[in-house]
Amino acid sequence: MQNRFPEASTELLILMSYLDPRDSFSKFNTHKLLRLTKLYLGGFTIIECMMLKDQLATFIYEVRDDDDFIDIGDLGGFARKMVETGKHAIFPLINRLIELELVLPVETASVERVFFSFNVVKTDLRKEMGDEWMNDSLVVYIEWEVFATIDNEVVLQRF
Repeated sequence: MQNRFPEASTELLILMSYLDPRDSFSKFNTHKLLRLTKLYLGGFTIIECMMLKDQLATFIYEVRDDDDFIDIGDLGGFARKMVETGKHAIFPLINRLIELELVLPVETASVERVFFSFNVVKTDLRKEMGDEWMNDSLVVYIEWEVFATIDNEVVLQRF
């Protein structure tokens, strides 16, 4: 894993595991989860981090003894159970942390997809391509499924 992912990504993945609901939150670690908030720049203010520390202590005490949270196997099920039980309103900062963790893989994949597309679109023959033309070309390349539904005759008639 060290060779495949940068150090920050590896740390982020490891820190995310401390909110794993399996085995009655056996990996739960307040200090590690607070470290996770520091990696989400702009996600939490200093005051929210202090409040989150208190929420985490109360939260783990409540959910470990709650029958609703016993058989949860993944973060998605954990997020659904938080909403079903109303704990998302009681522990809003923990809920935000869960939401950030659920969105992270999608965001990372989207960025990697754009960088891959950038290498395909901006070839040696297109070195001098302007920013606007590059942006338009990337949108067409990335969202090819949408553009595949458009009839070429309509485009030709328009332009």
